[in-house]
Amino acid sequence: MHKIAMTGGSGFVGSHLARAFEAMGWDAREIARDDISSGPENLAKKIGDADVLVNLAGAPIIKRWTEGYKKIMYQSRVDLTRTLVEAVALMKNKPSVLISTSAVGYYSSSGIHDEYSYEQADGFLGRMAHDWEQEAMRANLSGVRTVIFRFGIVLGRGGGALKQMLLPFRLGIGGTVGDGSQAFSWVHTEDLIRAFIMAIEVDSVTGIYNLCAPEPSTNRALTKALAKTLGRPAFLRIPEFVLRLQYGQAADVLTKGQSVYPKRLTEAGFRFIFSDLQEAVRDCVT
Repeated sequence: MHKIAMTGGSGFVGSHLARAFEAMGWDAREIARDDISSGPENLAKKIGDADVLVNLAGAPIIKRWTEGYKKIMYQSRVDLTRTLVEAVALMKNKPSVLISTSAVGYYSSSGIHDEYSYEQADGFLGRMAHDWEQEAMRANLSGVRTVIFRFGIVLGRGGGALKQMLLPFRLGIGGTVGDGSQAFSWVHTEDLIRAFIMAIEVDSVTGIYNLCAPEPSTNRALTKALAKTLGRPAFLRIPEFVLRLQYGQAADVLTKGQSVYPKRLTEAGFRFIFSDLQEAVRDCVT
């Protein structure tokens, strides 16, 4: 039986993972924000006898990016991960594996990327993802096997991107963001859970992995998939300038995208249950 300590365990992804771990008979407990802010020494005690450490924490991305909020996003990922790794370094009996997260926002919005062949984004998200990963990888220096999953957009029931989209689509006022041509790399929660289980149980899994379906799509295709599944029209278009007015620089997350392939996962023998976007959307909303 694995004992798992998790940051961000009450969020959308974390709650899905916690339920899956508990269904397997594993002990999953959350590390609260107060535990992290109490410093490495107290945090090490909170991690305790956990043999798996999962790091999912991070402030929401889709929010207007003031300079102050950028600092909050950075601290909630990079600084928090640094504290977590410092706590692990202090422990006599360390977790056997740290699974930390990043995002496909690490990559440029142009081209097709995998873990071996890519262009890193030069904006705020790309730099933050880079620093976030570097802090997590320092756990290797303490002898802890380290896995980093670069998430695509996570599709699942009860939250995430689809929850925000469902109401307007059900009302028949859904549509593309801009012209809808921007890339859309995604992963179904079921495949995400299976990838985490693989990372926990297979010692050869180490380093950075793109966690997204092997068939990247577009915003237009997502719009069509939702409209078809719900049986509703989706002819509208959300102009980019409207998103700029609401979110400022953060609108880039919606108007741009990354086309990303999970090469290392497939090389490791992982097989996706959901590789077709239409099937994934249908499974999540019906």
